[in-house]
Amino acid sequence: MQLFFDTTLADGYTSLSQRARILTEDWVGRSVFCPNCGKKEVVHYENNRPVADFHCLHCEEQYELKSKNGNVGTKIVDGAYSTMIERLGSDTNPNFFMLSYDLATYSVKNFLVVPKHFFIPEVIEKRKPLADTALRAGWTGCNILLNNIPESGKVYYVRDGQESDVEDVLEKWQKTLFLREEKEIAAKGWLLDVMRVVEKIGKPDFALEDVYTYEHELSLLHPENNHVKDKIRQQLQVLRDKNYLDFTSRGKYHLI
Repeated sequence: MQLFFDTTLADGYTSLSQRARILTEDWVGRSVFCPNCGKKEVVHYENNRPVADFHCLHCEEQYELKSKNGNVGTKIVDGAYSTMIERLGSDTNPNFFMLSYDLATYSVKNFLVVPKHFFIPEVIEKRKPLADTALRAGWTGCNILLNNIPESGKVYYVRDGQESDVEDVLEKWQKTLFLREEKEIAAKGWLLDVMRVVEKIGKPDFALEDVYTYEHELSLLHPENNHVKDKIRQQLQVLRDKNYLDFTSRGKYHLI
């Protein structure tokens, strides 16, 4: 994978934002394969669409591109808050390509995809409305909170300038597709929170008691639930049934 932009495409443009848009969109169209089917048939939509920037000609997965100079960071600026919240339960909600680049060398630093099934309201931060003096007074945007997304929901093609194997990208994408089966946002939220807790434990082999140490944190996230330990066990069972975890012995698990 070539990690440098074709800077000749931006000749004649003085706006840094325009140059960045042209160069990053061209790079994605030339370089990226679809993480869902593996085909290098990811193309830019001919006309601006309100939802997605790219789609795969083979499997029709849709992708919205977010790019920034420097590190990816913990927040990604997105569009209107109300639109984003409405999209969460829609089948047309796109996956997100996230690209960070070095403007000094016109090269890609990080490129990842966040599958759409990882987006729930807790991942979307509402920004302050624009001031009354602004051209779009009252308009309210949003941020995507990357820290609220489990690491398994960040599938890297390029990380700190190092490419991932194609097979690794495809495997990580397939591993969490079961989340698309869960249409209820609240139920999906529980699964994602337990997945994040398992990652926080920081070891592939862990015990039920390790997860219980996060009972208070989970109760704050889900104050409507008075039986958090029961819910934890239920979610671990779901993750085991979906081959995300292995059950090794009573109260013992292995993160696959």
